[in-house]
Amino acid sequence: MTKPHVTAAAVQQQLMATLAPSELEVRDDSAAHAGHAGAREGSHLAVRIVSDRFSGLTRLARHRLVYDSLSTLMPQGIHALVIDARAPGEP
Repeated sequence: MTKPHVTAAAVQQQLMATLAPSELEVRDDSAAHAGHAGAREGSHLAVRIVSDRFSGLTRLARHRLVYDSLSTLMPQGIHALVIDARAPGEP
């Protein structure tokens, strides 16, 4: 059974509302995974986000914040999520 795919716009809207980023890019890489088994399970997305909320947090804690922010969208059709989460001023 094929799951619906969550759009990059929905992810962007949710992250803007919950993490108030100063920079945010959400890219849908699903087309690059067409034909592979996971493609039926939902979207393949990449997020680059810069937020004050990440200051002083470990990489794991930052990823947890992003996953927590997307907790209602994850079961609706996100198969893979690549996260680049930084605090302001980090390269």
